[in-house]
Amino acid sequence: MKWTKFYMPDAYSPTMEQLVYFHDHTMSIITSITILICILLNSLLWNKLIDLNMNEHQMIETWWTILPTIVLFLIAIPSLKILYSMEELINPTISIKSMGHQWYWSYEYSDKFCKELESYMKYNKKNDFRLLEVDNKMKAPFLTQIRMIFSSSDVLHSWTIPCLGIKMDAVPGRINQSSLMIKKPGIFMGQCSEICGANHSFMPIMLESIKLNKFIKWIS
Repeated sequence: MKWTKFYMPDAYSPTMEQLVYFHDHTMSIITSITILICILLNSLLWNKLIDLNMNEHQMIETWWTILPTIVLFLIAIPSLKILYSMEELINPTISIKSMGHQWYWSYEYSDKFCKELESYMKYNKKNDFRLLEVDNKMKAPFLTQIRMIFSSSDVLHSWTIPCLGIKMDAVPGRINQSSLMIKKPGIFMGQCSEICGANHSFMPIMLESIKLNKFIKWIS
């Protein structure tokens, strides 16, 4: 991602792929409606043929009621499908708990081996990503179903990685969960997306996707 890029980030999870497809689908409908409205406005501005005796036209009124309903269904059905699929947990292999604190993240792996780590933002060095580099990256295997569990120890936080299509609130005294499957190895970055205090801008998220056998060696 670059700051000059107007499109969405590249998708690295099935959820984000579906969100990109839905974005393109919705934008094609909106663009078609905008072009049609511009043509009709242009026709009204320059057309001087006026029928003063035509007070109603039931067929036109029927169609301009039916067509918007069809368009809304074309947008709503894919949207609901994605919303339900994002909440679905499909036999997760690994569970990772993410806790939000003021102002850092902590991660807990407790399936087979118990491992905990705290992730603080690092101060800028020459080759670091500004405001995105952390001292302890969260590690997860790719092509593996993961259950992410979110909570907070103090105030509201939001765990967000845009290119993975995941954004979930971390609420004190409550546990939220979401499914995650990463399609490729790499390092993915995000930031807290809920205003959580003075240092809200300084609690980045960095996830490293690795092979499953390397993940097992790392966690054990």
